Amino acid sequence: MTPNWLRQDGRDWIVRLRVQPRSGRDSVGGVLDGRLRIRITAPPVDGKANLHLQRFLADWLGLARRQVQIEQGESARDKRVRLEDVGELPLALRDLMTSEPDR
Repeated sequence: MTPNWLRQDGRDWIVRLRVQPRSGRDSVGGVLDGRLRIRITAPPVDGKANLHLQRFLADWLGLARRQVQIEQGESARDKRVRLEDVGELPLALRDLMTSEPDR
């Protein structure tokens, strides 16, 4: 069963995030209020946090940066990100789904 923060759209995956900028380190913080919580070190200034988020997610998921697109919430903490042309769900997300209860 797919959690409510994740859905498939053809070969793409849509991920609902809550992003915390200016964190002490980049990390995935589990699921909270129906969103995958991501902490990043970049400040929310001049698009730096969004670019950093794209890079972090691409590295974490083993994707090219061009495959990680912010669809909604460019200037908000709550974002919707599209993982383009991925097909099968990336292993990091599969592992997270089995280890984290949806809260």
